[in-house]
Amino acid sequence: MKTKQVTLLQVAREAGVSTQTVSRVINNRQEITPETRQHVQEVINRLGYQPNAIARSLSQRRSHTLGVVASGLEYYGPSSSLIGVEQGANQHGFSILLHLLHQPENDNAEQIVNGLISRQVEGIIWAAPEIGNNRAWFREVVHRLAIPIIFLSTPSNGVLHVVEVDNRNGGYLATKHLLDRGYRKIGLVAGPLTWWAASERRGGWQDALIAEGISFSDSQIVEGHWSAESGERGFYELLEKFPEVDAVFACNDQMALGLMQGARRLGKRIPEDLAVVGFDDVPESAFYCPPLTTIRQDLYELGHMAVQNFLQIRNAEQRGESLTPQTTWLQPQLVVREST
Repeated sequence: MKTKQVTLLQVAREAGVSTQTVSRVINNRQEITPETRQHVQEVINRLGYQPNAIARSLSQRRSHTLGVVASGLEYYGPSSSLIGVEQGANQHGFSILLHLLHQPENDNAEQIVNGLISRQVEGIIWAAPEIGNNRAWFREVVHRLAIPIIFLSTPSNGVLHVVEVDNRNGGYLATKHLLDRGYRKIGLVAGPLTWWAASERRGGWQDALIAEGISFSDSQIVEGHWSAESGERGFYELLEKFPEVDAVFACNDQMALGLMQGARRLGKRIPEDLAVVGFDDVPESAFYCPPLTTIRQDLYELGHMAVQNFLQIRNAEQRGESLTPQTTWLQPQLVVREST
């Protein structure tokens, strides 16, 4: 037999208060005393009242839905960020509406944003990478959009709200560690350099060499595409261009894994003949052979902070205020293991 649902009016009668007071408790409004709030909450718990989410959304003109645009979920970084977004949203009573980009380098942002707005999302977290000029549309129109958008993996420019890992500092930490260990012929297996994050990691590698007074050239750089296969192929290419290499900064752990396999196939010992540093600190990197020195970035926290920033902007707008676009930086950490 189906149990009849408890209504808000029943809760109000049982608690001896108005329906408006019950509504304020449910919506965590501040206009009531702590004693009344506790009393009403006890009645809600005792009667087993469950607010009607659809009715609440209609009455408040809110969908409690956050749009998320992402790509590359086959890789550790994007998938970890998405988990952080989903769990952060869930903690605040939001569901997510996911739009996956299969060609993130294309500039079709207007169509995607309009589609999400038409489905009444309250905000958008744009977690797809910045590649080439695929953010140009946003910089022109973002101030006119009806909902806030938080961007991951994009440069700080004073126009967009950004939450980002300091990739340049991560590249610097990786290279500085190799320099501190006495290596001077340091190669780079970069990610695709049309990606902003990849170019930033290359910039950190370059910064560390310049700070140490060490000259470098393009012969020390090869470009991969984040996969282990491209890391192995990149290592062979690097050896042809820069045979004296004694250490390599691979710009993600998957490329480092392929690079290490390539080195072993050529009879090179790690770290005796070649030191290797990765980037990401994927869970498996501690079990590589040898365990991989890498740069840890807390991508779960990145996604979580993007949700927090959205909530801050939305709450400010509800108070009739506006927040100046700003960038929140997460600092990466060096994790030293046996590969160096």
